Amino acid sequence: MSKTYIPVALRELVRARAKSLCEYCLIREEDTYFGCQIDHILSEKHGGSTQESNLAYACSYCNRNKGSDIGSIVWETQQFSRFFNPRVDRWANHFRLDGIRIAALTPIGEVTIRILDFNHVDRLIERAELAALGQYPSTEALAVIL
Repeated sequence: MSKTYIPVALRELVRARAKSLCEYCLIREEDTYFGCQIDHILSEKHGGSTQESNLAYACSYCNRNKGSDIGSIVWETQQFSRFFNPRVDRWANHFRLDGIRIAALTPIGEVTIRILDFNHVDRLIERAELAALGQYPSTEALAVIL
């Protein structure tokens, strides 16, 4: 949870830049029950600033799971890896869409998927229902994926 007030104009800039998509799992804000929130990529707890370059648009599920974490251990290597950073990383370099599942291509993708719980059964059901309606992946998400 942010300690610093984020001005409306900055919130709108972050939302518009993300095209109303969660910048982590790429679900459209309008397709989520709880909408999206502003996320500090590097949390204030860890010294992150409330500036455009440190803010991302995140669905409530991704934001809640991420919390103030900045990364996790890759179990296979026992090495720490930071999370995906939508300001410096390209989504398609770290993830790929495998039907309704999001698969990792890198250690950054692996820890982000695991900790943000991209493939939780509830999220898979949500994506399956949206896919059945022809709404997943969205046109906006496809532009990021490809």
